[in-house]
Amino acid sequence: MTKNLDSEGLQSIAENYDLFYIDLWGVIHNGIKLHEGAIFTLKKLLEINKNFVLLTNAPRPIQPVKEFLKKMGLDEKFRDKVFTSGEAALNYLKKFYSLKRFYHIGPPRDFDLFNDFRSNKSKEIDKCQYFLCTGLFDDYDQDLNYYKNLLENHIGKKMICTNPDLIVDKGNRRELCAGSVAMVFEKMGGEVVYFGKPYPEVYNQSIDNKDKKILSIGDNLNTDIKGANLLNYDSLLISNGVHKDEIRDNGIEKISKQYESIVNFMQSDLIW
Repeated sequence: MTKNLDSEGLQSIAENYDLFYIDLWGVIHNGIKLHEGAIFTLKKLLEINKNFVLLTNAPRPIQPVKEFLKKMGLDEKFRDKVFTSGEAALNYLKKFYSLKRFYHIGPPRDFDLFNDFRSNKSKEIDKCQYFLCTGLFDDYDQDLNYYKNLLENHIGKKMICTNPDLIVDKGNRRELCAGSVAMVFEKMGGEVVYFGKPYPEVYNQSIDNKDKKILSIGDNLNTDIKGANLLNYDSLLISNGVHKDEIRDNGIEKISKQYESIVNFMQSDLIW
C-alpha cells in the first residue's frame, strides 16, 4: 500500500534515511523553471545534515548540466550534488571504447559527451563500430519509425544508451528520449548497454552508498521507482510527473501494478 505524504510532507519520514537519490527533471524542475517547494525541501535536508544526490538521466557530463541549472537559478550548494547518466557512460566509454568508431544518434547539443574522442565519430553509419545514443535527431524527434529504418541493417552492432528514459515533459510539451530509440533497437534484436536509472551503475558511481538507508525520489516508474526496487531502496513517486494522467484516471495502486513497481510513498509535488 502506497502512503500519500501530501499532508505530512517529506519531513515526516526524512529522519528514517541516511541518503536520498532525488531526480532532477520532473521533481526539482520541469525543464523551464525550478519548483520552489522542492528547492525548500533540499534546504531543509541540508539543515538536518542529510546527504542527497541529484541523480539525473541527462545524457551529458556533469558540468554542462550544472551550467544549465545555474542559468535556471539553482544555488551552487545544490548543483554540487548533481550526478548524470552521461557521466557514468563517459567513464565507461573512456575505459572500453575510446579507440572505437561510433555513430552518434542524438541532437548536436549532446556533443560535449564525446568531446574527448570526437575524432572517432563516424559520419557514415556503415563505417561505425557501435552506436552512441543520447537522444533523437532534431529533425526526427517524434518519428520512431525513422530509427527503425535507420538501424534495421545494423542490429549486429552494440548500442550505448546514455538516457534510459522513454519520455520527459518539458513544461507542457512531452518529448521522446534516448530510451525510446534504444527500445526500438532492442525490439529489432539489437543489444543495448544502458547508463542511468534504473541500472545500478549510475547509483554506485555517484556516491558511497554502502550500508545506508536510502530513499529514491522521482516521477518515473520505469526509471526512478524501478531503480529503487532493483536496489532494495524505498521509493517516493512524484505523481504530478510523467504518470500524472494515468494516476488521475486509474489510481496509484493500479498503475504501480501495471508497471510492476513498488511505490512506498507518493506526493503530488516534492514538499517538506
